[in-house]
Amino acid sequence: MDNQPIEKFEILRLLAVAGADGEDLNQASQAALAMAAQYVGLNAAAIYLWDDKQQVSATVTHADSDQARQRLAGLEESLFADLRKDRHLISAYLSFAGEPPYHSFTQPLRQGTQVFGAIIGLQEGKKTIIAEDVFLETLSALLALVHAARTSPGAGISQEVLDKERLSTILETAVTVNHEINNPLTAILGNVQLLMLKRDDLDDELKAKLKTIETSAMKIRDVTQRLMRMTSPKTIDYSDGTRMVDISDDEQPDNGES
Repeated sequence: MDNQPIEKFEILRLLAVAGADGEDLNQASQAALAMAAQYVGLNAAAIYLWDDKQQVSATVTHADSDQARQRLAGLEESLFADLRKDRHLISAYLSFAGEPPYHSFTQPLRQGTQVFGAIIGLQEGKKTIIAEDVFLETLSALLALVHAARTSPGAGISQEVLDKERLSTILETAVTVNHEINNPLTAILGNVQLLMLKRDDLDDELKAKLKTIETSAMKIRDVTQRLMRMTSPKTIDYSDGTRMVDISDDEQPDNGES
């Protein structure tokens, strides 16, 4: 899909904005889960939160059918939950034979070293979820961040720690976006620049359009590079009450002078 990087970014942006703006977490998580399921091709997905004794305290689910929902719940109850308890399972990607075959994964929701929940998913058919492991790891990290920040505001988490976690999540997102965009962008720039080398054979209108494509592609590359260089998790107003990550390069280092 040509618009996959945009879809990935939109899913992660939805959660980041929800966490920053105080939106209802269950509703935001439900929406993000549904979008992620559609993007990855999951038939069912769920978020589990649990207490210190690993008793489930909250669940958010999405499924195409009751059968898929029940199969995923069965995997959690009979496999993942036991492996977490008895074998200290953190994450896993598993494939099962059958007609149709199916695949499943679990990723932790953690705050520091404490795991307080998990996201799990089910995909039926011959595709493999492992192809989206970077995205799923980033999604689980962002889910953990917004849930931890909202559900334990008095747990002694300093603003500095929260900012570091936010920045870490933004940078993980940046790596994902950069990874997905760089290859096609390099191909676009390379081919455009090859065509521009033949400018003597091109009319003025076509040369101008190629120059516009080159300039736009360079701007996209600049955005991904600025994301990777972020040093603080600032957001700014976007539109319709939403916010966006501030990736401007005009931040001056603090040298201690007034």
